[in-house]
Amino acid sequence: MQVRRTCAEARLEIGPEMASRVRDVLARVGDKWSIAVVNELGAGPRRFSELQRSIAGISQRMLTVTLRGLERDGLLTRTVHPVVPPRVDYELTPLGLTLLDKVWGLMAWALEHAEDITAAQLSYDQT
Repeated sequence: MQVRRTCAEARLEIGPEMASRVRDVLARVGDKWSIAVVNELGAGPRRFSELQRSIAGISQRMLTVTLRGLERDGLLTRTVHPVVPPRVDYELTPLGLTLLDKVWGLMAWALEHAEDITAAQLSYDQT
């Protein structure tokens, strides 16, 4: 893998096989619900109900699908506590914590440039 540093050609140079793998990973971690879950788990372990309350707009089904996918990818762990009623906690793994830093960077960029993007959209829509 080689990184080009000129403005005209700034990109990572990767082969087709690696490009496919990158797309697969980004499809998992780059969707809005995965980013929201990783962000919430950045504060520490959470129960399912806590996650659902803290992530506006996520359905129970979508949260379940997202958590399973992130667990399958090794980004979080699911711990079932043997109590009645059953208690399940979700927590970022060391791999998930490495993603957290990137997610926060992307979220910070989005917040920093939200007004710029809105202005560009309005300008584009007026033409």
